[in-house]
Amino acid sequence: MSTDERPTGSAGGRTPEGCSGRLGVPEHLGRKALLPLWNAVHDRLSSGTAVRSVTVRGLDEEEQAALADLLGLVSYPGARTSVRLDRLDRALAPLGLDARAVASAVVGPIDDRAAHRVRTAEERERLWAWLASSPLVSAQPALARWVELIRADRVPRGDTEGLRRRLEQALAVLAALPLADGRPLPTLAAETTGDPHALDGTKALPGLVLRALAVLRDVDAPANARERRALWGGFGVDCDSHSTSVLVLGLRPSGAGPLASTLRVWADTGRAAVVTLDQLSAVSDSAELAQPCPVVFVVENPSVLAHAQRVLGSDCPPLVCVSGWPNSAAIALLRTLSEGGAELRYHGDFDGEGLRIAAHLMAVAGVAPWRMGADDYLAALPGVQEAPAPGRVTPAPWDPDLADAITAEGVAVHEERVADTLVADLRAAAAKL
Repeated sequence: MSTDERPTGSAGGRTPEGCSGRLGVPEHLGRKALLPLWNAVHDRLSSGTAVRSVTVRGLDEEEQAALADLLGLVSYPGARTSVRLDRLDRALAPLGLDARAVASAVVGPIDDRAAHRVRTAEERERLWAWLASSPLVSAQPALARWVELIRADRVPRGDTEGLRRRLEQALAVLAALPLADGRPLPTLAAETTGDPHALDGTKALPGLVLRALAVLRDVDAPANARERRALWGGFGVDCDSHSTSVLVLGLRPSGAGPLASTLRVWADTGRAAVVTLDQLSAVSDSAELAQPCPVVFVVENPSVLAHAQRVLGSDCPPLVCVSGWPNSAAIALLRTLSEGGAELRYHGDFDGEGLRIAAHLMAVAGVAPWRMGADDYLAALPGVQEAPAPGRVTPAPWDPDLADAITAEGVAVHEERVADTLVADLRAAAAKL
């Protein structure tokens, strides 16, 4: 094997070009036979930690001879040897040099990997603090779990700036959801990121967004294409506008369009109506669905709307049921009613998912809480015969004491348990019309 083919030690065996004599380093110190030594010194000093010795490996006879001459050894050191830095510095001292100076001149600037790791860790801490305090996460505390999950994954380990850019894009996509018009996924991607393919498949960005949506729904992250489509669809992306609908009772819009006219007919007969996303997409002006009643009540469960229908019939004030997690039809209707001047008041289940749904509606549709405080929860407890568990409870931004109360009691109070109280509020509101 020729000399050029032999291993040259650690730190990648970099060979300098024209480096001998630079920075006051004599030419003989930069010769090829000493490169394994300077590469090893460079690598160890670049660690940023205290270095007492370096290990040089794979030395051929010429390289061993050069090292022995430099250190004044009486015999060859062997193919693998350890060199103390203080001894190397003493050998270089008559030349006014030390190991760091020579390694810097021969190999290149010495790094500080330990300091780099500290800087990277500090950058990551600032990144997580920024994400946790973002308005979207603050408005929907359930997303704090999303922050915890992606932080625990430690991905990617490098490129903090790149991760921040992806997180900024993810927040932009999440802020646009749920969609009220069933736009296709490429359209959503183009509008939020500028790239119609940014949310395709299993790329890093859609992975971040879908994980957040799964956390909001308190389900596992999607594991296949079908589950990804279902989760996107649950937030109004690329969904069927004819089958996506919302249940209403007592809506009497002032407009003259077909949807407004139909809703008035059903309200006057005391019957519930189903409004599809396709019908809502035909409403070009929110004034078309403006209500004479200043308040529109919103509930989570269809059984509560059915109870109101049985008790109040045609006297029921405007009532919308989101049927659990609101789909794009429900969001579209609530936003249209709000834009038309209505005040939206929402009640849902007192359990973990109920709090997440309420926080979601407050964030994306501007609803206000209706009998959704800690006092309301505690007042409803005596009427609970069974004791279902509340599941994972996240903070309620509208009442800091509510989540603590549910957690302390360990009991869920579903909306049906307080249906009579809610209907009494509806009756009182109707009496003021």
